[in-house]
Amino acid sequence: MELLFTGILSLLVFAIGACIGSFLNVVIYRIPAGLSLLHPPSRCPKCLHRLKPYDNVPVLGWLKLKGKCRHCKTKISPRYPAIEAATGLLFVLVFWAFSLPLPGLGYWAFVSWLLALSLIDWDTMTLPNSLTQSGLIAGLVFQLIIGWAAGGLSGAIASLISGIVGAVVAIWLFDIISILGSIAFGKTAMGGGDAKLAAMMGAWLGWQLTLLAGFIACAIGALVGGGGMALGLIDRRQPMPFGPFLAIGAGIALFFGDAMIAAYVRLFFPTL
Repeated sequence: MELLFTGILSLLVFAIGACIGSFLNVVIYRIPAGLSLLHPPSRCPKCLHRLKPYDNVPVLGWLKLKGKCRHCKTKISPRYPAIEAATGLLFVLVFWAFSLPLPGLGYWAFVSWLLALSLIDWDTMTLPNSLTQSGLIAGLVFQLIIGWAAGGLSGAIASLISGIVGAVVAIWLFDIISILGSIAFGKTAMGGGDAKLAAMMGAWLGWQLTLLAGFIACAIGALVGGGGMALGLIDRRQPMPFGPFLAIGAGIALFFGDAMIAAYVRLFFPTL
């Protein structure tokens, strides 16, 4: 019975996440284009016909339409339902890993910010200030709330300080990496938006998990970049968006970071 109840709740959480993913599709497309998130309502990009509510149901609407506009039959990219499904799955993972309402609700917001920013960076090689800055503020508010819930005023202050330190350490670290990389390669090695995204991650995760996330991001980025160049898929001078790697690193740190740090300490500092 408990397993059935968890399964039903997981399906409900997936549906909530998919709905958020539908909104993220709007964010990912409209914010870089400087368009309103609220107007006009969702419509076909080709014929501009407004989508019916039943056509706009996450994932299922796309499947029902067989990936085509009902009116002009233009193909609708499978990326839209993929983002909706990915958001739903991330919400389920957060639901399984963290308690609700706190910190689960906060981490639902965090993974949504990460997904939107990583895909915008993938598409446009930019990380909009409106998202990185609002994400940083939301992270600090989150720290206040969970700190207050755990230990009242003193807990809120300690948690807020942890978030601020995490943000400051992250932005300093990535600024240093950017400067050293620019000196080493003779060109800009990292965009300013990457440091702002790292600061946002620091506000949510604290400095320890953010450093781990940065290390994971650099490792994955080096593996993908090096592998791509070795296979001839990526030109040596071709710029690569680093935001997606940061988002992946933050996700891994969120779900597995504490266990990874504990395992590292046990392996290299067994007497501590």
